[in-house]
Amino acid sequence: MQSALEITLLFLGASVFGVVIFRKLRLPPMLGYLMVGVVIGPYGFAWAENSVATQGFASFGVVFLMFSIGLEFSLPKLKSMRRTVFGLGLAQVLVTIISTMLAAWLSSLILPTIWHISWQAAFALGGAFSMSSTAIVSKILVERLEIETIHGRQIFGILLFQDLALVPLLIIAPALAAQDEHLLQTLIYAIAKATLVLVLLLFFGKKIMRGWFKLVVLLRSQELFMLNLLLITLGAAWITERAGLSLALGAFVAGMLISETEYKHQVEEDIKSFRDVLLGLFFVTIGMLLNVGLVVEHWWLVLLLLVIPVAFKCGLVVLLAKLFGGSTGVALRTGLALAQAGEFGFVLLSQMSHLNLMNPLFTQLVLASMVLSMLVAPFLLLHSDAIAMKFSHSDWMQQSLALTKIASRAMGQDKHVLIAGFGRTGQSLAILLNEEKIPYHALDLDPDRVQAAQAAGSIVSYGDAARRESLIAAGIMRASVLVVTHTGTASALKVLHYVKELNPALPVIVRSYDDSDLEKLREAGATEVVPDVIEGSLMLASHALVLLGVPVRRVVHRVQRARDDRYESLRGYFHGASDAVDDADNLQVRLQPIQLSEGAAAIGKLIAELCLAELEVEIISMRRAMQRFEFTPETRLASGDVLVLRGTTEVLALTEERLLG
Repeated sequence: MQSALEITLLFLGASVFGVVIFRKLRLPPMLGYLMVGVVIGPYGFAWAENSVATQGFASFGVVFLMFSIGLEFSLPKLKSMRRTVFGLGLAQVLVTIISTMLAAWLSSLILPTIWHISWQAAFALGGAFSMSSTAIVSKILVERLEIETIHGRQIFGILLFQDLALVPLLIIAPALAAQDEHLLQTLIYAIAKATLVLVLLLFFGKKIMRGWFKLVVLLRSQELFMLNLLLITLGAAWITERAGLSLALGAFVAGMLISETEYKHQVEEDIKSFRDVLLGLFFVTIGMLLNVGLVVEHWWLVLLLLVIPVAFKCGLVVLLAKLFGGSTGVALRTGLALAQAGEFGFVLLSQMSHLNLMNPLFTQLVLASMVLSMLVAPFLLLHSDAIAMKFSHSDWMQQSLALTKIASRAMGQDKHVLIAGFGRTGQSLAILLNEEKIPYHALDLDPDRVQAAQAAGSIVSYGDAARRESLIAAGIMRASVLVVTHTGTASALKVLHYVKELNPALPVIVRSYDDSDLEKLREAGATEVVPDVIEGSLMLASHALVLLGVPVRRVVHRVQRARDDRYESLRGYFHGASDAVDDADNLQVRLQPIQLSEGAAAIGKLIAELCLAELEVEIISMRRAMQRFEFTPETRLASGDVLVLRGTTEVLALTEERLLG
């Protein structure tokens, strides 16, 4: 029997390897975790077994997943989207569950000896099928800048209701395991118990949560803040479990209570690493349930369970979206985005497995089909535009009409500024251009914003600047400059690609969050890249220098020199524990001081002899005898010298090894 430490090391090692592969293939890490579970599980190489320790990982993963959903629970957000959430979202979940129960009943009549599913199992299975992958869909929508589009809002509204629907489903599913004669009594008892526990938690929790968090924050201890956060999350989960409900329900309530406080965003940031890691390990345990041999043996059933639910769910969402007033193109995009299974479906499937609501063989087949549907999902999303255009003549006409409107507004314009994105930055630019009597034309994907801006007299059209046709219609061939005002690198690279194809001589100014993608954007053809973080620091420094009595002319000259140098003197900074670390952290330029202690390999050598340029590392400054020291390539290094180096994390580590030996 494996120890808890051995299982933990196995899970972590295999997960790292699996996620690296799936990241390289540009597939969601969640699928990497599932595949890891398949490989190391009892039906793969049998390196791990379904023990108490592995189920502990699964429980903690679900707890933190539901806690995160609770943090996102916002009454104002629900109110603003109530028609989509409680109309379209509710209809999608209910019709999916009812259709699944009806299909199970019909199949039991036709093939009673081969295919028999109880109505309780069919209800839970319908709940699992009704869920879609928030992680996959939201990631792709954000990358494609489609969150604020009409279909993006519909998709987000349905996903939001699916998140909320999981709570009652987790309450009802355990009650369904009761005997038929006691089922109604068990259901009523479970709902009453859940209501009582929720009322107590919400009533008392709401009164004490804000005051308690305020007390903890006043003590200014990050360690105490994290301990308190874990205590509240796991404590609420324990309370609901003791009441005979699910752990996940308590975690959801804890997240919902914290979302009402001013500490919501700090909690989100602190809990993110716990949630992602534990959720990943939960998906590993789900993958361990998959019996590949059985799946291969019954491949045709897996294929049926993949094609039929995906096609039905896509068609259902398309039909409902049309009934709720959406165009055919919007309905098709919404249906294709939500056709796959979701992570919450695995939560329900796992619960069904533990409660023995379904035949183990059928559970294996459903699990395999859900995993495959999630593998297919990114491809459906990426080709949703082409599919919608092919099957929706009205969508083609609407897009043509939109392009015609863009072209008609741009027809009389020449030497104008083309603005990609009309958010706050784009609108500020437009105001200044208006004051200088310089014509502009903006493209934006938020229909409400476009409508409001057009009513106010702004020259803005609904269109995607990352599409070739939109740029042509907006007069890219006649424009004097193009400004990308949003910080999405992927979209900016698409725009730059089309600029290079259509009008290579057109200057392009690109906005970015920081300097991490500076070189990539320049190589793609950006004339200037404006990093928000560095520009903000420049403005702060210029105001401070003026207040300190430095002449305005000198301040302006210094700021302009930094811009002329393309921020080279400001690139990189000393990282600390409070700095956010993202997926590309090893590629970020940073500063690092290295002191040459006694015995360092670089002592006695000339700086030129170190060949740091080949490592793409630069010496920014040098200190000797506690004083700033002006150095040249012919400077000979001595013991105690401190070199401040600039480069990426990886090359700085190599440089430190070269200097110190």
